[in-house]
Amino acid sequence: MTTLAEAYQEAYEKDLSDHNQTTPLDFESVQTLPESHVWHDQSHEIESSAIPIIDLHDPNVIKLIRHASETWGVFELTAHGIPLKLVKDVEEEARRLFSLPFQHKMQALRTANGATGYGIAKIAKFYPKLMWHEGFTIMGSPAADAVKLWPNHYIHFCDVMESYQKKMREALNIPRQDVKWVTSSEEVASTGLQLNSYPPCPDHSTALGLAPHTDTSLFTLLHQLSNTNGLQILKDGKWFMVAPVNPHALLVNLGDLLHLMSNGRFTSVVHRAAVNQNGHRLSAAYFYTPPVEYELSALCLEGLDQLPLYRTLKVKEYVALKVRHFDKALYLVKNKVDDMASWERRK
Repeated sequence: MTTLAEAYQEAYEKDLSDHNQTTPLDFESVQTLPESHVWHDQSHEIESSAIPIIDLHDPNVIKLIRHASETWGVFELTAHGIPLKLVKDVEEEARRLFSLPFQHKMQALRTANGATGYGIAKIAKFYPKLMWHEGFTIMGSPAADAVKLWPNHYIHFCDVMESYQKKMREALNIPRQDVKWVTSSEEVASTGLQLNSYPPCPDHSTALGLAPHTDTSLFTLLHQLSNTNGLQILKDGKWFMVAPVNPHALLVNLGDLLHLMSNGRFTSVVHRAAVNQNGHRLSAAYFYTPPVEYELSALCLEGLDQLPLYRTLKVKEYVALKVRHFDKALYLVKNKVDDMASWERRK
């Protein structure tokens, strides 16, 4: 059974445009913003967001989530059951990791075709400028990469990250009968955990932490670990700041796969990360994805009167398209007019 890490590795190996391995900056040694990281065309008109905040105990929770998914593509959850103490432990371990000396972190550098470990965001190759960001990617157990950072003290880091991933799975609590791929014991959802670090930046007005993108996942559960602004979402052509007001809130980002499976009904939200001059921002993103062999198709075509907007394909096929074509991937799997006419004739 192919894992998500293997699906990404295979996609990276086939992507001929990704020959060069770019490493993060040694942020401690940089006094001024390098020209390679200067984004001259940033929009500075950022509005305060009013994204939906949903209590999972609300009797109307399903309607509220559906409406938020259709209108925003992002919302905050409270009463989700993730202990605040565990979130704080993740923050502490993430800070311990990213506070290591640069050459030490480089021991766990992700290879050009690797999916886990330390490194820059893979989307960097699609942009002319680099991002003020470093990350650590975990798919499954982090032990193989963590032992490179702490040969004698990696176990506590692994325990915290594995406990966090377990709690995230439990918080989802998706009934087996509601999801096709969990009806077989051999088919399990694919998950990943991304720790993000945005160090203080000498010129935050022209730098960018993460460039605009959508997540490939079904959805992403995000904890903004530090009380520092940075996350921004795009809605109706405007950028909105998502401030970490409630440290216990869990942010839900909808991704491309849910957009496909909802036949375009739910929004795959475009988001980016700004940086700060003084604050060190940290976040933990938990990606939830169907099994890589699962065939994606619209789950409900409202009375069968609605045409499927996207063709059926496996998760790993979409992963490969996103790795190669980035923001054009959704367009590439869109059904053409002739295909939709043929589907209409078969009804």
